[in-house]
Amino acid sequence: MNPKESIQDKFTNYIMLQWKKSLAIELMDRTFEEIKNRWQKDPKSIFNKAMENVMPKIEVRPKRVWWSIFQVPQEVTAKRQLFLASKWIIKAARSKKWGSFVKFLANELIDAANESWDAIKKKLDVYKMAEANKAFARFATKRSK
Repeated sequence: MNPKESIQDKFTNYIMLQWKKSLAIELMDRTFEEIKNRWQKDPKSIFNKAMENVMPKIEVRPKRVWWSIFQVPQEVTAKRQLFLASKWIIKAARSKKWGSFVKFLANELIDAANESWDAIKKKLDVYKMAEANKAFARFATKRSK
């Protein structure tokens, strides 16, 4: 990740649809305003806490060994942690219907900061899969970073 680019900037890029970055920036600004108005808390600290809570440390990846494919638990790079956390939060907000995306995104960030709801559930599911498949960890190979 570029040192000049913050987590918030990357998250804004993941929100962006059809190359409309100005709209994505406006949505993030409105989301932060929503958090500040409804919960009277600092939106940037809520955002950082939510991302920290949702970022997975381990995931399972398919590895072919002879004729079988095993789900092998492996550590997640920092770049991929940010991608997965952003994807899960945005997908949870977009899956809700009949309302404003800004309100849903604000709710998801608050819930993720409080360690509850959809995005945290997804992280726990990934951890359960890694725990169930830890016997196959011997098939993991060292990846260059």
